[in-house]
Amino acid sequence: MSLASPGWLVLGALVVAALVAGAVVASRRRAAALAAAGVAASSGRRPGAIGLWLSIAGLAVLAVAAAGPAASVPVARAAGTVIVALDVSNSMAATDVAPTRLAAAREAAKAFVDAQPDSVDIGLVAFQNGALTTSRPSADHEAAKAAVDRLRVSGGTSLAAATLTSLSAITGKKVTVGRDGTVPDLGYWSSATIVVFSDGEDRGSADALQAAAAAAQSAGVHIQTVGVGTTAGTTVEVDGYRVRTALDEATLTALAETTGGSYHPASDAAELDRIASTIDLRLTTQQEDLPLAGAFTAFAVLLLAGGAALTVLRTGRLI
Repeated sequence: MSLASPGWLVLGALVVAALVAGAVVASRRRAAALAAAGVAASSGRRPGAIGLWLSIAGLAVLAVAAAGPAASVPVARAAGTVIVALDVSNSMAATDVAPTRLAAAREAAKAFVDAQPDSVDIGLVAFQNGALTTSRPSADHEAAKAAVDRLRVSGGTSLAAATLTSLSAITGKKVTVGRDGTVPDLGYWSSATIVVFSDGEDRGSADALQAAAAAAQSAGVHIQTVGVGTTAGTTVEVDGYRVRTALDEATLTALAETTGGSYHPASDAAELDRIASTIDLRLTTQQEDLPLAGAFTAFAVLLLAGGAALTVLRTGRLI
């Protein structure tokens, strides 16, 4: 237990000590006076005396309350860093999820941001062939949502780039895969999560994606993937050509499971709106100070009230 103002406790202890000394001296003088008068002192405890000691005890507890006591207790709460990685490749212009995959994903991503407590720092990564951190992790959730609204489709899809750029945003340093497929030691970020909104049509290297997923796993970062689109698929126009596109659940599932995360399918806008409630962030345990002054004050009031009641019962007077 810690004290915010220990000086009040010292002062209160001095006052209580003085009152105890005064009460003892007064009791002895009374007993001596009664003995001199030939009156035998009562052997039992008098209500007035008990009331006095209750009042002194109440003042002692009140002194502790004035010192601002607080106990440090472990509290589990959602905290840490979440990177929302949103696919902006050309295939996200497909309309198998109304009005388009990207539009539906934007709304789902913003709903997910709204569902997170202020204790979670949120950043945004937009990815296609490459990836770019468009909003750095912070407690400003409105900035993340504004960045989501600015996203437009272009290019292909690289889930490896999305993962590495998200790890860079989490760790604060550029994360790359070496030519031999190795990645640097990133430390351990157990309270960080990457949430990927994508149709899973990865145009990058499978080895690069595997290396990026392994980097996230070794850093303790879970990746939750959200499938945007339908497995039946549709066609989308890219540079004047009609291109076939369909949701690749296998790739998204493998990416998530490699890191200890999970895949969340969403074949329509309604399912995407419910994504926020299906993604569970990990809880972190932190030490927080629990104020105890209120409890001590309440206990002091009870003691003082009891002392006053017994004093009135014995003497008919409050003081």
